[in-house]
Amino acid sequence: MKIPQIPAYELERLAAVRSYNLLDTLPEKDFDNITALTASICDVPIALVTLLDADRNFLKSHYGINFSESPRNISFCGHAILDESNIFIVEDARNDPRFHDNPLVTEMHAIFYAGVRLVNSDGYPLGTLCVFDKKPRTLSKQQKTALTALAYQVVNLFEARKRNRTLMSVQQELKEKNEELKNFAGIVSHDMKMPLANMIITSDMLRSKYGSLLDVQGKQYLDYIKQSSFTLSEYITGLLEHYESDKTASLNGESFDSHDLLEDIIELLNINIDCEINLPEENIEMHANKVALEQILLNLIANSLKYNDKKKIKIDIACTEENGFYYFKISDNGIGIPKDKMDHIFDLFATTGKLDRNGKKGNGIGLSTVKKLVKKLNGEITVSSTVGKGTSFQFNIEKLKC
Repeated sequence: MKIPQIPAYELERLAAVRSYNLLDTLPEKDFDNITALTASICDVPIALVTLLDADRNFLKSHYGINFSESPRNISFCGHAILDESNIFIVEDARNDPRFHDNPLVTEMHAIFYAGVRLVNSDGYPLGTLCVFDKKPRTLSKQQKTALTALAYQVVNLFEARKRNRTLMSVQQELKEKNEELKNFAGIVSHDMKMPLANMIITSDMLRSKYGSLLDVQGKQYLDYIKQSSFTLSEYITGLLEHYESDKTASLNGESFDSHDLLEDIIELLNINIDCEINLPEENIEMHANKVALEQILLNLIANSLKYNDKKKIKIDIACTEENGFYYFKISDNGIGIPKDKMDHIFDLFATTGKLDRNGKKGNGIGLSTVKKLVKKLNGEITVSSTVGKGTSFQFNIEKLKC
C-alpha cells in the first residue's frame, strides 16, 4: 500500500478546508441529494463528498455507507487531490500497487474508485466528490461529465455557505453596533435635556430680573439662547422618538375610533392660527398600534401646519379600511416639496432647506421616523407635492387581529 503524499502547500490547503467550517458538521440535505444523484448516475452503491483534514478524510455526505470519516493515510481521496486530471480513476484496486493491500480494498471490498477534486476559488483542493463500487468497472463519457459537473456544484454549495456565514456574522455585528448606538443616543439625549431646560428657565429669569438693565441687543441675545435651546431640545426629542420607534412599533394593538384619535391629536397640537382641518366623513372602528399611529399622524399633521405660508391653512384627512389595511391620506395647501428633494425626503436628517412658518429650519428626523414606523406596521408611505400649492402623504398600516 502506498500512503498518499502531503502536498507542498498543505498548510494553506488545510487553512482553506477549515475556513468553510464544515468539518464535523451534521449531514445536510443539499449535499445528500448530490451524493444520491451521483450514485444513481454512475450506477454505483457508494458516493461521497469528502473533506481531507490533516489526518482524516471527513465525509460531509455519505451515500451507501454508515460512517463519517476514515484515516487519511489509507484514503483514495488523499491520492485524488494530488492528481490534476479531471477525474482520478482506479478501475480495479486489486491490481493497483498503490491500493491492492489497502484495508479499504481487503476488508471493505472497495474495488472501483472515481473521484473529482473539489477545488476552491483560490485553487486549493479541499476534498473530492467520489464514487466506489465493489467490482471493477469503468465510467462512460456521460457519467464522467456528470460527475465533474456535480463536483462543481458541491464547490458552489461550499462557497455559498461560507458567504452566508460571513453575511450573518456581519449582520450580527451591525445589529450589535446599532444597538450600542441607540443606547448611546438615548443616554446622551436624556442627559442633554435637563441642561437645556435649565438654559431656557435661566434665560427667562435673567429677562425677568435684569431686563430693565439690558439694552435691545442684550435682550436679543437672551432670545437667541432661549430659541436655540428650544431648537436643540426639539432635535433631541426627535432623535429619541426615532431610536425608540422600534419599541413603539412593537406595542400591542388596541381598539379605538379614528375620529377620537384625530381629535385628540388636533387638541394636542394646540393650534392657535387660522386653520381648517377636515376629518374623514366615516368614523372607523380601528384595531391597530394606537401609539405608533398617533406618532405618525402627529408628525404629518404638524408638518402640514409648520410648512405652510398661506393665511388660512387647510388640511384634509382621509381614512378608509380595505383588505386588512387602514389607508390614510393627509393633504395640505402648504409650501410644497421641491422635486429634487422628493427622493430623499424620508432619509434621516434630510431636509428641504426651506424655513417653516416660524422661520425655523427642520432637522430631518420626523419623516424618517414616520417611514420607519409605517414599515414596522407592515405598511408603505408615499408623497406627492407641488411647490407653492401643497403636499399629500399617503400611507397604510396593517389591521391587527382583535
